[in-house]
Amino acid sequence: MTGHEDGPLLLLAHGFGCDQHMWRLVEPILARTCRLVLFDFPGAGGSPASGWSAERYSRLDGYAEDMAAICRELDLRDVVVVGHSVAAMIGVLAAGLEPDRVSGLVLVTPSPRYIDDEGYRGGFSRADIDELLESLESNYLGWSAAMAPVIMGNPERPELGQELTNSFCRMDPRIAQVFARATFLSDSRDDLATVAVPTLVLQCAQDAIAPPEVGAYVHEHIPGSRLVTLDATGHCPQLSAPEQTAAAILSFVGARP
Repeated sequence: MTGHEDGPLLLLAHGFGCDQHMWRLVEPILARTCRLVLFDFPGAGGSPASGWSAERYSRLDGYAEDMAAICRELDLRDVVVVGHSVAAMIGVLAAGLEPDRVSGLVLVTPSPRYIDDEGYRGGFSRADIDELLESLESNYLGWSAAMAPVIMGNPERPELGQELTNSFCRMDPRIAQVFARATFLSDSRDDLATVAVPTLVLQCAQDAIAPPEVGAYVHEHIPGSRLVTLDATGHCPQLSAPEQTAAAILSFVGARP
């Protein structure tokens, strides 16, 4: 926990293959006026894998239960969950588990379903996802080196892609495989209509993982949500466009920049 003691309370949740370090560029900006809670999911960053099990974490619900448990353990009240990538949908689920604690959601490059469906564009065919998972499971380090720069975008800034590659490679491949399947095969579209708290949807103008149509879909299906499209590329605007990302979050929670 860090930041301004009396400011709006934000719980920052990282996505697949990442850890809380991925918030390092927005953290000091937000911490000037907000109280921040950062954590690592099991097996990520500094979190031990001792409590991890393939059964519990084969679905996003296991991660949502962890997020809800953090809210209870720390007795967080009026907390805004800021979830990146798959953690955006995990945050949606956690808000349903703890409606008296979660008062808002910031969904950073969210996707409720990655696979295209009739009348829905997720950005990938089922064959694409099957190939992605097969490659990840057969050669995780090679997959990380190839995919991280694509996910990050910003080829003119290769250091960002390398940072994401390193983050992927720090994760236990066995845990990564289960988390990847839970992520890329998930379908949380029906959960969007259950959101009953103010919600900000943050998308990038160009994103190979969650194209703009996906952000628009999330916005359309969460009643009263606000959609902001950042002038940024890639799937990780907290690294590629930290000032814009932080400014949008601060505006949403009513805090000073």
